[in-house]
Amino acid sequence: MRWTAVIVQQCVLLVTYLLITLEAVPIDIDKTKVKGEPHVEGEKIENPDTGLYYDEYLRQVIDVLETDKHFREKLQTADIEEIKNGKLSKELDLVSHHVRTRLDELKRQEVARLRMLIKAKMDSIQDTGIDHQALLKQFEHLNHQNPDTFEPKDLDMLIKAATSDLENYDKTRHEEFKKYEMMKEHERREYLKTLNEEKRQEEESKYEEQKKKHGDHPKINHPGSKDQLKEVWEEADGLDPNDFDPKTFFKLHDVNNDGFLDEQELEALFTKELEKVYDPKNEEDDMVEMEEERLRMREHVMNEVDLNRDRLVTLEEFLKATEKKEFLEPDSWETLDQQQLFTEEELKEFESHISQQEDELRKKAEDLQKQKEELQRQHDQLQAQKQELQQVVQQMEQKKLQQGNPASGPAGELKFQPPEEHPAGNAQNHPAGGAQPLPPGHVPVQEAAARNDHVQIHP
Repeated sequence: MRWTAVIVQQCVLLVTYLLITLEAVPIDIDKTKVKGEPHVEGEKIENPDTGLYYDEYLRQVIDVLETDKHFREKLQTADIEEIKNGKLSKELDLVSHHVRTRLDELKRQEVARLRMLIKAKMDSIQDTGIDHQALLKQFEHLNHQNPDTFEPKDLDMLIKAATSDLENYDKTRHEEFKKYEMMKEHERREYLKTLNEEKRQEEESKYEEQKKKHGDHPKINHPGSKDQLKEVWEEADGLDPNDFDPKTFFKLHDVNNDGFLDEQELEALFTKELEKVYDPKNEEDDMVEMEEERLRMREHVMNEVDLNRDRLVTLEEFLKATEKKEFLEPDSWETLDQQQLFTEEELKEFESHISQQEDELRKKAEDLQKQKEELQRQHDQLQAQKQELQQVVQQMEQKKLQQGNPASGPAGELKFQPPEEHPAGNAQNHPAGGAQPLPPGHVPVQEAAARNDHVQIHP
């Protein structure tokens, strides 16, 4: 699982780790003196998410390629330039059929996932006539022209996309943090505008007190300096500071025992320093700022120690860093509260952008309100027409009843009432089929016929 650890944890090239053959020097460590649970041999280390939208696909491809012996051997002899220029990707033609089949399946699943995401996005804006093939071009980590098989071009594209995206990941985080800070200041100033003079002064005083309280913290050791590492050695590892040894320290904090300190392992070294400045229980301490501080510390150490810029620290690089003057006599470290994160011009530009967005949203809200009112008007009009129609139908029914015509049903059919049954003694008064008595002088048809027969028989 060495390659997987590099890809996900180190946020670097898919195969950088296997290019380096230097291993950490075995060191005998008295684990009984170290705080925390010891690492279990063979225990699987849960890799953190890279933050890429194709993170799962990246992991799965790595896991499958790891299983091929030939490909793994080629990686051990390749250099970083061969990886970047795509030469290593051509070795994919020589991997086993089982590996290729599995990679084909992974690619088809990824293409299907992307198409589903595209469809969901288009459906949300009620778009029609979706050209999935054209929209797949926006994804640069696979070859969209061939959605069914995983080819050398796919591996080459995946390596380049992951390299570019992960290298820009920190930059993106810094930009998002800057926007976060400007938004905080913007909202604070907007809130002050809603207060009277007395309340405004109270809020300003409270704000200054919190800033002062936040800045009143113990000295921060320079990240990566001897003082900073010795503090971790003593407080986190529980070892005697007088016995500090760089090799032993490296081995202790190489959590996954892969021979490197990756970015996550380095960031873990700064926890003690960050706890001096940030406490989640304090109102004045912002945990978002704490993570930005952690990122800055890690970037600084990487720039000082990572000589080949592969975003991994080997034992050799680590030991060379401990020989520098900066390791023993570092400059003081400035925390975020000691720096100007943005200028007034940048804040004004940001607020102008926010104002523009608010105007656009307000216009959309007004358009939606007009559409709502128009739909309501149409609804009311239809309701009025429906009521008029119902009144006309009722009037027609009343006229039919007044004229003696049977009322019609909902579909216009005639309604007939079944004849009522009467006693035989009343048959002459209530002839069959009639519910009302006959007018005077009217003789039923049956009785008239009987009378005629009687006259003929008895002249």
